[in-house]
Amino acid sequence: MDFAKMIDHTLLKTDARQADLDKLLNEAKAYHFASVCVSPVWVAYAAEQLRGSGVKTCTVIGFPQGATPSAVKAFEARRAIEDGAEEVDMVIPVGRLKDQDYDYVRADIAAVVAAAKGKALTKVIIETCLLTDEEKRTACRLAKEAGADFVKTSTGFSAGGATAADVRLMRETVGTEMGVKASGGVRSRADAEAMVAAGASRLGTSSGVQIVAGEKEDA
Repeated sequence: MDFAKMIDHTLLKTDARQADLDKLLNEAKAYHFASVCVSPVWVAYAAEQLRGSGVKTCTVIGFPQGATPSAVKAFEARRAIEDGAEEVDMVIPVGRLKDQDYDYVRADIAAVVAAAKGKALTKVIIETCLLTDEEKRTACRLAKEAGADFVKTSTGFSAGGATAADVRLMRETVGTEMGVKASGGVRSRADAEAMVAAGASRLGTSSGVQIVAGEKEDA
């Protein structure tokens, strides 16, 4: 299986520096990953460095809490796309979902989808570790109703990351029309194989090189 084409090679550390980004970009070009996922401040630089490589530039919106107003998320998405982002991964307002304010959550997703329409793929991070199974299903349905391209498990900055069980639940909920991205804790080829077997069509990881090389992360 060609895992490289499924990997968003990710660097979202708060203290990431240009040298760290250069390493990420060089690895992405060498291994032909699907994209690099970087913080918005690095989008313009990443897009310029990746020009002509076939590797897309991905970024995060409302990250990591999803607690900014919808209009701000939409602006952030538009600006990121102007800077060269071809994919945007937005975080839902988890508390509003848990309060069953479904109209708000759907509209929040739709605002980013509208900002990205025809210009960038949209992935919706539902932060599975904070949700019940029913809330996960609801979040996936709202993302689908709002016209997003993918649902995504996790930011990697909360209490937990992707599990095969959550990926399976998400795939069952959205069907075959949407992508499912497993992110957070995907560190080895075995992890990647488990997520793909459960229904993931994209993998968000900072361990892309190890996965493609079939290496296990050092304990």
